[in-house]
Amino acid sequence: MAAAAPLTLLTGATGFVGRQVLQELGKRNCKVRLIVRDGSQSRIAQSNAIEAVIATADLWSESVAWCADVCRGVDSVIHAAWYAEPGQYLSSPKNLECLAGTLRLAQGASQAKVRRFVGVGTCFEYDLGAGYLSVATPLRPSTPYAAAKAAAFMALSQYLPQQGVEFAWCRLFYLYGEGEDDRRLVPYLRAKLSAGEPADLSSGSQIRDYLDVGEAGRMIVEHALGAEQGPVNICSGTPVTVRELAERIADEYGRRDLLRFGARPDNLVDPPCVVGLRAAN
Repeated sequence: MAAAAPLTLLTGATGFVGRQVLQELGKRNCKVRLIVRDGSQSRIAQSNAIEAVIATADLWSESVAWCADVCRGVDSVIHAAWYAEPGQYLSSPKNLECLAGTLRLAQGASQAKVRRFVGVGTCFEYDLGAGYLSVATPLRPSTPYAAAKAAAFMALSQYLPQQGVEFAWCRLFYLYGEGEDDRRLVPYLRAKLSAGEPADLSSGSQIRDYLDVGEAGRMIVEHALGAEQGPVNICSGTPVTVRELAERIADEYGRRDLLRFGARPDNLVDPPCVVGLRAAN
């Protein structure tokens, strides 16, 4: 008789990134236990991988004992949940709630003897002035969101290995793709171009590292099922200007004429270059 597939606990499965992680786990015939916000069950993607769905009114206020209970029998945790309301999340005080809840989840996981814990961070943890960012780039978060993510990484990178739990931290760069919020750049461009309306943009000179969210989900699962520990960049490693990205999308509609570069002012605090490097340099 074949051995049962190891069980993975996934948070944030209805979110932009977590949805892709769930799909990738299903492709690999993994068994998954989900923690979701009560009332969001209808947004869970269909998957034969799902072993159980645990609903909570507020993951961030659950106790260590509750977290330990939901982690019983789990081999690994992929923690993709976090507050991510566009236009709000960077400076929201809810980041402190997410940080505290994440630390309790990790403590519960260690009490339940989980083998591996994978968290999801952000490139904004780094000193963005470096431009090209490796895992060796110093951390210098400049928003409550980035600071809370960096604090979670620093605490868990010390705590979990001492408890005998493997720990990996996946830092996301600029993602786009399926399920993306309409207020973000790529959906905004597609909506305007498909309607034949002008799209107001900044100069477009900013250099970014764009990655399809499906590929990001695959990379996160790859690390969750692997053995590498510590921080890792979830990125393409390819520098692209915002102008190049917009023109590439406009070419799908044959409507570069609708791109109005310079119609919006550049954000003076926006870093000119944010590109991920796959290995430390």
